[in-house]
Amino acid sequence: MTEAKSILNQCLYFTANALSRVITRMAEEEFRPTGLSPSHAFLMMQVIDQPGITQKALGAELHLAPSTVTRFVDTLAYKGYLERAVDGKTTRITATERGCQLHPSIMTAWKSLHGRYADVLGRAAGDTLTKEIDRASSLLENHL
Repeated sequence: MTEAKSILNQCLYFTANALSRVITRMAEEEFRPTGLSPSHAFLMMQVIDQPGITQKALGAELHLAPSTVTRFVDTLAYKGYLERAVDGKTTRITATERGCQLHPSIMTAWKSLHGRYADVLGRAAGDTLTKEIDRASSLLENHL
């Protein structure tokens, strides 16, 4: 193994991005039948699970910038899946009936994605890796 290859394989930045590209391709394939991108689908899951959630709370839960959340909500509202309700100075997001009808297909796609990478990594290893990545992300985010 060359020194450059060794450095790449031992670099969290490089390996995390490589993993991100692979898992993104898998997720896009699994979520394609929903008509949503994986990011839009995960936002829909949060809104369906927490009717009236604020855009700020969505951003915090999904680790997205406010402008990204606004863009996603705009897109999903345009498609008729979400609606905004102004509550004083706060805007709350809820799923429309049409948006709620997506929930079963979103959950099927998520379960299919989980099963797909569990088949490759092993269910326990995949779950452990997910927990460790989440923990590392939280620790590093707190030190920015």
